[in-house]
Amino acid sequence: MPAFERTGSTRFPVAVDSALRKAGWQQGRWDIQQAEIWADTLRAHVSPAGHRHTVSPAAVEAWAEFGGLRISAPGPGRHIAPTPLLIDPVRGLHLARTLADLGRALDTEICPLGAETGGTGATLAIDGEGRVYSVDHTGDWFLGPDIDQALTTLITGTRPARLSVNG
Repeated sequence: MPAFERTGSTRFPVAVDSALRKAGWQQGRWDIQQAEIWADTLRAHVSPAGHRHTVSPAAVEAWAEFGGLRISAPGPGRHIAPTPLLIDPVRGLHLARTLADLGRALDTEICPLGAETGGTGATLAIDGEGRVYSVDHTGDWFLGPDIDQALTTLITGTRPARLSVNG
């Protein structure tokens, strides 16, 4: 079976499911205590210029299910080389202004989700609707309309859509 096909027993493609399970994820994983700690940490942080993070239910749910996971791709990417990632919103603690600016441009509120840890320096972020983005020195990228699709994009090395002022 090709790595991008889904099995009847999983919500993720086979390669993604495998990478998530190797990282410690399982269906039903839910650490709401840790998610609330992260939410409190982000809400309490104020940048030197007075910027604050917003925290949405979609973010808390993503942290509760996937928080703390260090995920590596099981093989080469489909379009680009996948990079390892860590779901830990504190990795974006000092990016309140950057994420607020992106949120204003997209007419939504965005908070940190984690980071790509393979040397790209990319910060992963999630908005109130659950859409996921990557922000790095090359630009802003749309990873998917929800956490499942974003993880699939990252783990399979599928080329994300670059955000631009023209849509």
